[in-house]
Amino acid sequence: MNELLIDRRDGGVAVLTLNRPERRNPMTDGMTEEWRRAVAALRRDREVRCVVVTGAGSAFCSGGDLSWLAERATEGVTGLRDRMLDFYRTWLSIADLEVPTIAAVNGAAVGAGLCLALACDLVYASEEAKLLAPFTSLGLHPGMAATYLLPRVAGVGVARELLLTGRTMTGAEAAAAGLVTRAFPGTSLLEEVFEIARRTAANAPAATRLTKVALAGGGHADLDAALRWESLAQPVTMVSDDMREGLAAQRERRPARFGDS
Repeated sequence: MNELLIDRRDGGVAVLTLNRPERRNPMTDGMTEEWRRAVAALRRDREVRCVVVTGAGSAFCSGGDLSWLAERATEGVTGLRDRMLDFYRTWLSIADLEVPTIAAVNGAAVGAGLCLALACDLVYASEEAKLLAPFTSLGLHPGMAATYLLPRVAGVGVARELLLTGRTMTGAEAAAAGLVTRAFPGTSLLEEVFEIARRTAANAPAATRLTKVALAGGGHADLDAALRWESLAQPVTMVSDDMREGLAAQRERRPARFGDS
């Protein structure tokens, strides 16, 4: 059984589905290797314009494989450090894709699974989904960049509550707290996300990629840095075929037909 399903949809949308539903989609060794290969292939594919990540069954991702953690506990710190760093970087490579990425959190997103969702550019959750980071209740320091991603996305206060208390948030609560972009009823989540992905993929590829770079890490350090970037990036798009097509489509009141950039 493939532990990661890859589906190509019209308009350049690729869907990655974590596929161990009977165990709530833990990040097993097999799934990790499949994820490594899939993201590397997407990085090379110029036809991909948006990537959606979701989970099979009733969960998004239950995080690290707990049986794996128990087996590795007898290894030395140095070996575990190298192994965990490779594990983190493999899964968080989704953030390095040039195209927009969207997490569709259809159910429980736990620990490293929550961090995987937060590494995406946009995060949509079902209202009933459970989001939590129970590292300390397992005797673990947070991993998978939790101490970076949670405060960056939702602020230090929310990060402290989730990481220090182990509190569980529903998707609706997470949307109100700014942890996820928006919450939808579970029955319509994927339909809503695929429509958002379709619209995102339909935008000009070069302008979209440059905008993603501009927003990386929470945006520019200050106003002047933003102005210096935009005074270069916007002229790059001004001389492109995409801008000419975009303006023509607006004049003619039709959808733009952007080429590959």
